Amino acid sequence: MLLIYVSYILAAVLLAIYGINELILTFLYLRRRGERMPLPEVVDWPRVTVQVPTYNERYVIERVINAVAALDYPRDRLQIQILDDSGDETTARAALRVAWHRARGVDISLRHRRERHGFKAGALQAGLADARGEIIAIFDADFVPPPDFLRRTVPYFVTQPKLGFVQTRWSHLNRDYSVVTRAQALALDGHFVVEQTARHRSGLFMNFNGTAGLWRRACIEDSGGWRGDTVCEDLDLSYRAQLAGWQSLYLPDVEAPAEIPAQITAYKRQQFRWAKGSIQCARLLRAEVLGSRESLFKRIEGILHLTGYFVHPLMILLLLTSIPLLFWNWSVHLPLAYLSLASLGPPLLYAASQRALHANWKHRYRLLPILMLLGTGVAVSNCVAVYEALAGHPNQFRRTPKFGLENRRDRWAGKDYVLSAITPTVLAELALSFYAGSGIAISLYRGNLFAVPFLLLYACGFGYVGLLTLFHSLQISWKDVAGRGGGLRRAGRHLHPQALGRGDS
Repeated sequence: MLLIYVSYILAAVLLAIYGINELILTFLYLRRRGERMPLPEVVDWPRVTVQVPTYNERYVIERVINAVAALDYPRDRLQIQILDDSGDETTARAALRVAWHRARGVDISLRHRRERHGFKAGALQAGLADARGEIIAIFDADFVPPPDFLRRTVPYFVTQPKLGFVQTRWSHLNRDYSVVTRAQALALDGHFVVEQTARHRSGLFMNFNGTAGLWRRACIEDSGGWRGDTVCEDLDLSYRAQLAGWQSLYLPDVEAPAEIPAQITAYKRQQFRWAKGSIQCARLLRAEVLGSRESLFKRIEGILHLTGYFVHPLMILLLLTSIPLLFWNWSVHLPLAYLSLASLGPPLLYAASQRALHANWKHRYRLLPILMLLGTGVAVSNCVAVYEALAGHPNQFRRTPKFGLENRRDRWAGKDYVLSAITPTVLAELALSFYAGSGIAISLYRGNLFAVPFLLLYACGFGYVGLLTLFHSLQISWKDVAGRGGGLRRAGRHLHPQALGRGDS
């Protein structure tokens, strides 16, 4: 029992540390939110290569190609690469759209790889071989950059020779599609408005988010290039660049809209990839971060940043250990009191982001309870991701499917790429929901009402995500699955034979 109690206290204290870090970032943001970076004037515009890495993106590929082809930039200084690793009709659709824009004078090309060596990192690195730009702009396939994106970002590279990369803010094409997408938008706004702004303006390590940003090519090469030994190649390279002495810049006023996952299984897959990749980066870079000449606070915050997904195993550990302690009537008040104070960090962070972005921020902030349920319920899946990263499991780049959802009338069920498998994590989510519910009953019986709100969050969070996963899976009928398979086979006849049967990795 003593081991359980020590584990419980350890989990509570570590969770409190991560929560306090969110409080600190919110304070740093509020302190420096009024700072602005004037846009420099440019006479001689540098050459820019726009890279769009894609893999099985039939519903959004034409949209992103049209968007990057419409970028307002001197045509003799702009090159566009569609870096395609697809195994379905995405390649054919991309080829037609690329040919259409080339006929109209756009310098755009399609590079198709039959083997996905290094996944996205491999595609980006391969594209550099033919890239003519000294600045590299990157957009994922679900993004729609505005025409003035390059004119509002490239000038900073001209006036800051040590600037290695620029990150802009993600906005959302389908924020109001469903309750799930609105809750995710709230979480993303918290990261891009508060965390990224606070880290950059306070001189802390910040990360490139993989898309809607730009790199100086010399920085990529000097920092070792794109590496495929982590599924968060963006986080890996951005830390290596800053450790090598390159500067970063975050521009919260420049935004690029993108599609938010509407299917709960797609959201869990996205979080799984981010969790595994972050912990992989922490393993690879922790010694360099801790051994750097940066301030102690910057190094500690960098480690907390890289290991942020540890909160999910810690949450499960806290739940598993608290109920035996409640049953045996051991005190759980003191650790939970510290955790209660630290848990104010995320809500305040999200409130600050919504107030900065929206006049009706209180209305949008009402989605916080749903976000709390999502953040709790996804802990099982992310715990598996953390384990895979620590155990050194081989990488599989499990892409987040996109369906071209822009309004509430659009539907994802019945389309290609829908994730219909029920994994063992669903059973674990429902089991933990029941387990937390039993803890509530024990707390009420023992008169330990202080623990009830925490256990209620666990019970509702795991139950919500588990049941929502089942509900979304029920929307996918066997007829839809059969239809998708037939559609892929028909599309495959127009592609190379190696692509047949090659699904989502």
